[in-house]
Amino acid sequence: MKLDEFRTANAPVEGDETFQLENSKLLDVALDGSVMARAGSMIAYTGDISFSGKASAEGGITGFLKGAALGEGTPVMEATGNGHVYLADQGKRVQVIDLAADEELSVNGNDVLAFESDVDYEVRTIDSIAGSSAGGLTNVFLSGPGTVAITTYGDPLVLTPPVRTDPDATVAWSGTAPGGNVNRSLSDLVGQSSDETYQLDFTGSEGFVIVQPFEEGHTRQ
Repeated sequence: MKLDEFRTANAPVEGDETFQLENSKLLDVALDGSVMARAGSMIAYTGDISFSGKASAEGGITGFLKGAALGEGTPVMEATGNGHVYLADQGKRVQVIDLAADEELSVNGNDVLAFESDVDYEVRTIDSIAGSSAGGLTNVFLSGPGTVAITTYGDPLVLTPPVRTDPDATVAWSGTAPGGNVNRSLSDLVGQSSDETYQLDFTGSEGFVIVQPFEEGHTRQ
C-alpha cells in the first residue's frame, strides 16, 4: 500500500454521531461541551479541549469502583471543549449503547470507557454477594437518556435470565439484578480458592446480562 493510500484508508470517518467508532477498538467523541471518560483512555485529540480529574468515588467519581477486589478503583476525567477526542483502552473492543430516558445499565467500572455528561451515574455496592471470595461488586449505574461506551475483551455475549455468570467475566446488566450463588460441586472440582465457585445468580426472565470471553478480575491490580 502506498503512503497516501495508507493515510486515506486509516483517516477518521466523518459522521453525525457524538460517539462514533473509528474501528472496533477506537472511539471518536465529537465534543461540543463535555464528556466523562476513563482516565488514561485518551490517545489523541483535535480542537480546543481541556481535561480535568474528578474527586474520589466517595465524594465524586475518581474511582468508578471502590472495593477490595479492585484496589484503588478506576479514575475518570472530564473532557471539555470543542473538537474530537479519540479514546481506547488496552485494545479492548468498544461497544456504543444509547440509553432511553427510562433505561439503566449497570457496568463494571473496569469496562466503562465514556458517557455523555447528561447521563446520570451512581456508584453502588451489590450487597447480595458482598463478603464472598470475589470481594463483592461495586458497579456504576448509568441512567439515560444519553450515550455510553463500554469495553469488552473480545466479542460480548448477551444472555437473558435465568442465568448464572462468573463475576470476573460479567461486564454489565440491565433490567435485572444478581444474587450470589456458591457452587459446591465446583468447589470440590477446582478447589476452595477458585473464584469460579462464586457466581452471580440472575433470576426471573426480564432484562439481560453482558458477559465477555475473558475473566477480567484475574488481571486487576
